[in-house]
Amino acid sequence: VYSFDTLAQRLRELAFLNGGITITLDDERDGKTHKFHYDGGIVSFVQHLNKNKAVVNEKPIYMRGDKDGIDAEIAMQWNDSYAEQTYSFANNINTHEGGTHLSGFRAALTRTINTYATKNNLAKDLKESVSGDDIREGLTAVISVKIPQPQFEGQTKTKLGNTEVKGIVETIVNERLAEYLEENPVIAKKII
Repeated sequence: VYSFDTLAQRLRELAFLNGGITITLDDERDGKTHKFHYDGGIVSFVQHLNKNKAVVNEKPIYMRGDKDGIDAEIAMQWNDSYAEQTYSFANNINTHEGGTHLSGFRAALTRTINTYATKNNLAKDLKESVSGDDIREGLTAVISVKIPQPQFEGQTKTKLGNTEVKGIVETIVNERLAEYLEENPVIAKKII
């Protein structure tokens, strides 16, 4: 017996990850139907995840880059909660256990925000640099990579193992997030 809600959740995820496509789910058992279409892609996904929360940066930060046939997209937005919600995907597969794309994202996020905070004297009253856990507090992020030859690890194949992806994601976040913070000092200060 198929679960409409389970299928709907996965198809909604696919529609977010592939912005602009339309996926329709029809349940012929009871006539229930649902259409999923999100032009904003993963930016819409982040907004959907934050829809009932007070957000810090009104518009999610979006970054995209590609190198050596690997395409990476990242969308992120902070809210006033303390929980981190980070979802990572490789070729539309939810990598629940994370992997190299997630570790690259986290390393670059921590480094970039600390560099910006130090450079702009926003962390002068702190005894030490801001930790990754502090930075990710209230963060909602979606990381999606498309890879020609994905290597998944673990029993359930939900952890990405491609080592080259870490550096690619790190580079994108380092460059694009630093640019964003420099161009939006008011939002940067709110985030920090």
